[in-house]
Amino acid sequence: MKRKICVVVTARPSYSRIKTALDAIQNHPELELQLVVAASALLERYGTAVRTIESDGFNIAAKVFNVLEGENLTAAAKTTGIGILELSTVFDNLNPDIVVTIADRFETMATAISASYMNIPLAHIQGGEVTGNIDEKVRHSITKLSDYHFVASENAKKRVLDLGENPDLVFNTGCPSIDLAKTILDLPKLDFNPFSKYGGVGGKPDIEKGYWVVMQHPVTTEVSQSRMHIEETLKALHELKEPVLWFWPNVDAGADGTSTGIRAFRENNDLSQFHFFKNMDPLDFLKLLSHSKGLIGNSSVGIRECAFLGVPVINIGTRQNRRARGNNVLDVNYSKSEILEAINQIKSNPRPDSSDVYGGGDAGIQIANLLAEVPLIFHKTITF
Repeated sequence: MKRKICVVVTARPSYSRIKTALDAIQNHPELELQLVVAASALLERYGTAVRTIESDGFNIAAKVFNVLEGENLTAAAKTTGIGILELSTVFDNLNPDIVVTIADRFETMATAISASYMNIPLAHIQGGEVTGNIDEKVRHSITKLSDYHFVASENAKKRVLDLGENPDLVFNTGCPSIDLAKTILDLPKLDFNPFSKYGGVGGKPDIEKGYWVVMQHPVTTEVSQSRMHIEETLKALHELKEPVLWFWPNVDAGADGTSTGIRAFRENNDLSQFHFFKNMDPLDFLKLLSHSKGLIGNSSVGIRECAFLGVPVINIGTRQNRRARGNNVLDVNYSKSEILEAINQIKSNPRPDSSDVYGGGDAGIQIANLLAEVPLIFHKTITF
């Protein structure tokens, strides 16, 4: 009998983190994929990632609508609570052998709590990392709730072991998103038109001679400053007067301030060199990054995929504090002048070499094989 593996995808970035593992699980002869899509992955305003998931050929076993509007700390906490209620019903109906939760977003906490209290073995992807906001608390909490750990780096593995987890159930598989990056590493040119394929709003600048990609999210421990943070980035790139392809922020506390800042700036300034997207197929997004001048913002894609692709990154602020880096990252504060200085530094230096700090591109297959082999347990053994 096949093992039923229930994977819960709760947000746009979570899908790109898990896509190759979903493929490998679906194609594994001893596994049955039960895919649950929840939270902001279902929302139009954040790009409706569920459409991309369905177009990639995945059957969705259940959809969970649990996001409360507000984009503040209270809404995040209540969204998590609703997620526990709804996912518990889904797990009861699907009766999975293992539940898989991804990374560190607040919605993933609901997956971990529901599975743990229902005595369902829980696997966590991308545990053991450190960052500068609430995600670190969530990530380490999920580590303690989880039974299996598929980490993305040796540093992360050591940290999970330091938290007292069973060494026999902690595996450095690398990050599944690197698997996708590997497929486009040597693509000679951008093979699609982002404006015609994905719509969006804003100008349609000539990107033939190069462009910058921006992905900047609010920091959940600095929500009152999110508008000021984004305004510094807007001012720098407006002054730069080069093509910018900008991606809308995640549904995090503070996102309303980020979105308001973007809209207000757009109303009062000529942003014909800017184009704004809600979402993009993960593979197309990586193609876009690979051929860009660099990524600006605070997304973990700059730390992970861009390291492997050798894409320069200007990492703004505290969101990625202490996360393991390749040699592609320049760290700056929320400062127009620092951002412009870093842009000039990128322009005057050769592109960085590819780094395998987050794996070599076979994480999805490793994860599927391990899910077929690990003992089915839902309790902790003392290891310290």
